[in-house]
Amino acid sequence: MSVAADHPVFAFEDDRLLARGPAAEVVAAVKAAAEAGRDALSFDAATGKVIDWDLRGTVGEVVARLAAPPEPEKRGPGRPKLGVTAREVTLLPRHWDWLASQPGGASVALRKLVEAALKEAGGPDRARKAKDATYRFMTAVAGDLAGYEEAVRMLFAGDWTAFDAAVEGWPADLRETVRGMAEGAWRNGASRPQTS
Repeated sequence: MSVAADHPVFAFEDDRLLARGPAAEVVAAVKAAAEAGRDALSFDAATGKVIDWDLRGTVGEVVARLAAPPEPEKRGPGRPKLGVTAREVTLLPRHWDWLASQPGGASVALRKLVEAALKEAGGPDRARKAKDATYRFMTAVAGDLAGYEEAVRMLFAGDWTAFDAAVEGWPADLRETVRGMAEGAWRNGASRPQTS
């Protein structure tokens, strides 16, 4: 997995949070732990996927191997400042007739329809991605902890009170990281429970 130097990641050493932040900072902490004979697992903060660093060489060499931030794509014909791209769309004649009758024409109508669909699906999509990322992370580091299976069931069921209860006995760093990752699902699918 190629990670940009500024991409948000975090690393755990057993059940203790070793580092959190841009990949360049976290990989330096992971390299130092490895040189001290300690193992650490690193994770993409957005996806929960494990990151396998190439730790050969000096810290500077390890950081230098991180991917450069992606360069902006070169824009082709169309409205380059807006990033508009021309593509082919196949529709039935009645669809073309309806699009042609819309204010601004077919392109404006299609853009409005797509934006409305993106807005409507945004919350559920973000909630699903947050649940998936939380599940990946939990499976990698907490699969043998008490309450793991219950926490997974409650994560996907959306029962946030039971989820919080299932992870309550976990080590502090692990518990707070899991709750923080699941927060995206709470924000986009249900309200976060009040904890006392």
